[in-house]
Amino acid sequence: MARLQHDMIFINLPVSDLAASKRFYTGLGFKENTVFSDEHTASFEVSDAIVVMLLETARFSDFTKRPIVEKNGSREVLNCLSVCSTEDADEFVRRAQEFGGTITRELAAEGPMYGGAFDDPDGHDWELMYFDPEALAQMMPEG
Repeated sequence: MARLQHDMIFINLPVSDLAASKRFYTGLGFKENTVFSDEHTASFEVSDAIVVMLLETARFSDFTKRPIVEKNGSREVLNCLSVCSTEDADEFVRRAQEFGGTITRELAAEGPMYGGAFDDPDGHDWELMYFDPEALAQMMPEG
């Protein structure tokens, strides 16, 4: 069966303090798209293909009948962003701490990978991963 084509991913996150979340995601270097933001939501462009939608908890509830995981409660998803270098990973973590995030896994090398993780102010997990392209090429099967 052929894989269906998808152009973008929208990550929708419930937040308890929209202003604090906006400061955090702006601090990471993501660009707010004001066309898709209002007094209860904020849209942030992570890349050309990734958008984070921050929705106040009451607004988030408009999209689901299921209970919302409480701030800093259980985990349902781990969001992982690839970065272009170890230096980018280091800078991402520095910014996360500066703008209210919590480091949940210190940056470290694991074989050809380098990464760590942090929570945003509402406890949503973001992992970072850099994979050395030369090491990756050596791991790929020939042909």
